[in-house]
Amino acid sequence: MGRGKFRIYLGAAPGVGKTYAMLSEAHRRVERGTDCVVGFVEHYDRPRTEVMLHGLETVPRQELQYRGTVFTEMDVDAVLARRPAVALVDEMAHTNVPGSRNAKRWQDIEELLQAGIEVISTVNIQHLESLGDVVESITGVRQRETVPDEIVRRADQIELVDMSPQALRRRLAHGNVYKPDKIDAALSHYFRPGNLTALRELALLWVADRADEYLRQYRGEHGIRSTWQARERIVVGLTGGPEGRTLIRRAVRLAEKGAGGEVLAVYIARSDGLTSASPKELAVQRSLVEDLGGTFHHVVGDDIPSALLEFARGVNATQIVLGSSRRKTWQYVFGPGVGATVARESGPDLDVHIVTHEEAAKGRGLPVARGARLGRSRVLWGWLCGVAAPVLLSLLLSELHNTLGLANDVLLFLFLTVMSALIGGLLPALGSAAVGSLLLNYYFTPPSHTLTVQDPKNLVAIVIFFAVAVSVASVVDLAARRTQQAARLRAEAEILSFLAGSVLRGETTLEALLERVRETFSMESVALLERESDVDPWTPAASVGPQPVDRPESADVDMPVGDHMALALSGRVLPAEDRRVLAAFAAQAAVVLDRQRLVGEAEQARALAEGNRIRTALLAAVSHDLRTPLAGIKAAVSSLRSDDVEWSEEDRAELLEGIEHGADRLDHLVGNLLDMSRLQTGTVTPLIREIDLDEVVPWALVGVPEGSVDLDVPETLPMVAVDPGLLERAVANIVENAVKYSPEDRRVTVAASALGERVELRVVDRGPGVPDDAKDRIFEPFQRHGDAPRGAGVGLGLAVARGFAEAMGGTLDAEDTPGGGLTMVLTLPAASGRAPARPESPARIGT
Repeated sequence: MGRGKFRIYLGAAPGVGKTYAMLSEAHRRVERGTDCVVGFVEHYDRPRTEVMLHGLETVPRQELQYRGTVFTEMDVDAVLARRPAVALVDEMAHTNVPGSRNAKRWQDIEELLQAGIEVISTVNIQHLESLGDVVESITGVRQRETVPDEIVRRADQIELVDMSPQALRRRLAHGNVYKPDKIDAALSHYFRPGNLTALRELALLWVADRADEYLRQYRGEHGIRSTWQARERIVVGLTGGPEGRTLIRRAVRLAEKGAGGEVLAVYIARSDGLTSASPKELAVQRSLVEDLGGTFHHVVGDDIPSALLEFARGVNATQIVLGSSRRKTWQYVFGPGVGATVARESGPDLDVHIVTHEEAAKGRGLPVARGARLGRSRVLWGWLCGVAAPVLLSLLLSELHNTLGLANDVLLFLFLTVMSALIGGLLPALGSAAVGSLLLNYYFTPPSHTLTVQDPKNLVAIVIFFAVAVSVASVVDLAARRTQQAARLRAEAEILSFLAGSVLRGETTLEALLERVRETFSMESVALLERESDVDPWTPAASVGPQPVDRPESADVDMPVGDHMALALSGRVLPAEDRRVLAAFAAQAAVVLDRQRLVGEAEQARALAEGNRIRTALLAAVSHDLRTPLAGIKAAVSSLRSDDVEWSEEDRAELLEGIEHGADRLDHLVGNLLDMSRLQTGTVTPLIREIDLDEVVPWALVGVPEGSVDLDVPETLPMVAVDPGLLERAVANIVENAVKYSPEDRRVTVAASALGERVELRVVDRGPGVPDDAKDRIFEPFQRHGDAPRGAGVGLGLAVARGFAEAMGGTLDAEDTPGGGLTMVLTLPAASGRAPARPESPARIGT
């Protein structure tokens, strides 16, 4: 049983008339004989809506008691038992009373759809989950009842119900929406003109985005090629902090304002331990961005601004969305922050949005040591703090005639040694200890300005200072290294966890996996190379990035995978600790390659099985369908040659007509069998040339009964680039099929029209039609829909027609005819020129 169709009336605001529109559609369907019932409709005592319920069958509601009060909800079991063709279910974002079958009404609707019942429902734009925070900021009202956007997007039809803010306020003032005692409050709060205008804009933008999805799907299915507006790619920089959800929703709204916008959320795992990312929060943010149609990326980078900009430029992003810094004012002494650095270095090709949030300036904790990978600037500052600062301190204390005493002097120099260890690591700290010891001896131990130590106690103090300084520097450096290692291991664990998850879900293609390797290690190109044996040359199994290498020896990094496969990376040399993760990626790449090849082999096996099925069906057709006309011809010829019967002229004419009819049927069947054989073996080679449709289509109608077809081919149509012979056979098969199933008193319409760089030929019949789940099957070989008689053909006509259409670069699809029937849409590529106007050629021809 197929899934039922789903139609939604989307309201721009409460009171625009979405329920009224739904009930109007129900009345239209009832008038056409459709079995339509009301599952749940709330009229809220609105007179016009209540009147629309008259004449519609209503399924009794289910009564539930909750906290001493009786509530009514839709009785899902009753609707399923009634099993109508169409069910009306109002307010799909509604939360059911505790104790109901499902927590949400949209879950009730999902059950009806799964049961094959068509559902018509309503929802307001403010109830969409992705718009919850923006609606609250506009209206000041938090919508507690929401529905996931994906549920609404999966609807087969979405119709926007909208009106101007002024008209809606007039409806409200006239008492058509709320009771009189609520009108003034509603007009002064929720239904203010600004609120309604903003909600209307949200609804229009959301529906426009949905229309773009339909249009892109249609253009892809029909092979339409033309210039598209540049896609907006928005990169969201995540830190794992609580502000990430706000940034993701903001980026999604930015993407929805442009055609085909794409959101890419990226988390950059630093190896210096300066991140406070919560794995749980990152998992929630990843789920959120994927639910809203975006993608999540995990990248390792020591310099976050550079890694973020490199990722954005690598994916050809146009905008970057970042949150305001969570650091407090005094913490800016450690640097300008990621947002300011990215904005400064983004250049003119990237727009950077800094989004405020509730966590801004609330602090992110004290920074900790950065470990071994500090960079040249950090090491330089460490040496300055460890060497230059003690010299300056000595000069300052000498000028001030130091009276602090040696113990305090030792503590001051020890402080500078610790600072140099925090900033520059172990070597600057050791240098600071040595320099500090010499300066203490030279300036602050008697006799001054000599390296001689007169008092043994001072010598002991200097020695202890040096030992403590070296010990503290070693401990600080060791802690920094451990922090760096822990952060790196955590980043590696997160990457490997993602890799394992993708393996289990089977989501990653080989190219996507190599792109993930390139992003993770900031490489220019990545290639998976393989060879048959040790002496054979390397061949690329897959590659990403510009100018991939063709052998492992030419790569900056190569990772062997078994004996005859290697992962080759170009761009920079990786440190040894990165090769562990790279080895996991390489092993996964080999697994994915094997899986793809197994899928290809399975597809080949499926093709062979399909070929065997067609050959079996061909033998059945030869044994039955071809023998039927042959038997008729044989019987007629034998009768004519019989000397026992004296045939009249009328009888002879009838027998000859039967012979001719059988021969025509036999010729048609054999022609389709040969055409199908050519398509299956791939030997159809179209001879494309420019021609007018009205030169080919009339010849395709020669075999149909006279007066059964209306032909409408405007003379202003552009020429088409096709093979005339293949086009004639395709159109003939389509029209013959339409005439076969169309009632005798209804003509088949064959109409042509131009659509951009394509020309459409529509063959419209008024027959019984075809269900949606069978529209693709009717184009399969040896398929006859419904109860078509055995002698009506072998079921190859539409399969041959689609094969010929695709061979010429066109498409053939089936659509429902409004009012009943089936419409075959043959789409053909238009030629570069247009057909000249010919006044003597009629625009409409009847056959």
